[in-house]
Amino acid sequence: MSDAVTWLTAVPVTTSRLHLEPLRVEHASEAMVVFDDVRLHRWIGGTPDTFEELEARYWRQLAGQSPDGGQGWLNWMLRRLADGRLVGTVQATLSHRNAGGIEAELAWVIGSDHQGNGYGREGTLAMADWLLAHGVEGLTAHIHPQHGASNGIARALGLSVTNERAGDEVLWTGSCRK
Repeated sequence: MSDAVTWLTAVPVTTSRLHLEPLRVEHASEAMVVFDDVRLHRWIGGTPDTFEELEARYWRQLAGQSPDGGQGWLNWMLRRLADGRLVGTVQATLSHRNAGGIEAELAWVIGSDHQGNGYGREGTLAMADWLLAHGVEGLTAHIHPQHGASNGIARALGLSVTNERAGDEVLWTGSCRK
């Protein structure tokens, strides 16, 4: 990939209940409280990061792109407007589509104590709207087929389930929100 590739940069986005803050390393301390929970790994596997692992991951993500420049990385922390509490995160991995244009693979995680309040849907829809308004043409997500809440978010995004699998997850794709 050419060194001349310039990817989008995350900027603050606000919804009726959430503020999407671009990721900062300083979020790691607060994020540990939200994400240090084995229940979050039921659908994605693995175990919670240690503080050092989380901080190192945030440093890597702040580069804004993969080491070879082939992917762009956008990460936001979801903060509830009512009380300022961190409730989750949304992210997009950007890449060039085979047919041209930019595609974003979306991911989201909502802290266990904050699930069931619509924060995942609200934050992910806001991110998707922002991406589409900034030239992203396709959206995808890999989701465990039994994860009802995330499947609902994918449907709200206007994505369609495919037969393609990656490990335990199914690929959802779409060109734009319905």
